[in-house]
Amino acid sequence: MALRPRLDLRRSWRPGHAPALVVLPLGLIVTVCVVDVLAPPHIHLGPLLVAAPAITVAFAGARVTALMGALAVAAQVLIGVVRGVLPTANIQAQIAALIVVSIVCVTACVVRDRRERQLHRVRSVAEAAQSVLLQPLPTHAGPLRIAGLYLPAEEEADLGGDVYAAARTAHHSTRLLIGDVRGNGLAAINNAALLLGAFRAAAHRQATLPRLAVHLDAAFRWDTSQWRPQAAEDTNEDFATATLLDIPDHDPVVHLTCWPTSTDTSTTTRP
Repeated sequence: MALRPRLDLRRSWRPGHAPALVVLPLGLIVTVCVVDVLAPPHIHLGPLLVAAPAITVAFAGARVTALMGALAVAAQVLIGVVRGVLPTANIQAQIAALIVVSIVCVTACVVRDRRERQLHRVRSVAEAAQSVLLQPLPTHAGPLRIAGLYLPAEEEADLGGDVYAAARTAHHSTRLLIGDVRGNGLAAINNAALLLGAFRAAAHRQATLPRLAVHLDAAFRWDTSQWRPQAAEDTNEDFATATLLDIPDHDPVVHLTCWPTSTDTSTTTRP
């Protein structure tokens, strides 16, 4: 923990994921400075220096942006000294405006970096919760080979309610659950944990998939309504949909039940 501030300090000096882009504001400062000094007296390119810190915000941290702002101010002062116009109100106004813009850019970087750190911490907690909730599937269940992959719809998406699980039964078959709980975030995590817990506890005890679906439905309904007063109106909109499969080890048959409709169908497959 003691090393984290130092690591953040060194990271803030690095120009993000594109170190080569630091050449852009540096090249702009040097180009404007040289051209403005060599240009005729009626041509002034100093106001273009404001683009240096503005460009740096896109790929660098607060300290690099502050450095580019300081270099731009220094270049503006140098232009004023070389051209002999530093005491004029025009050049002083340009310097003041450049300082104000640099401060605004640095402030924006600080706010952005703070939000990125908060997002990183939240994402780490979400990934940890997801790994605990969706336990890795076994590679083999009897003669059946299993592989699973979870991909969110969007990279920055919140932790959702997609669930999957596998369980072995006493009559030599593998049961699978693939489902989706309404919503996302903490409420969806709670309902997903309830659904997975009920499946893992009852998948090996229920004789048929329709009975297992009835058990899951009863557990889900009870947990989402147990704290509601009996006289209160049922306004709970929590629900889940799932597909339950039972794959025997030695029969070329797959039993499938869609919950909450609980309609049992069997599909014969080739051996």
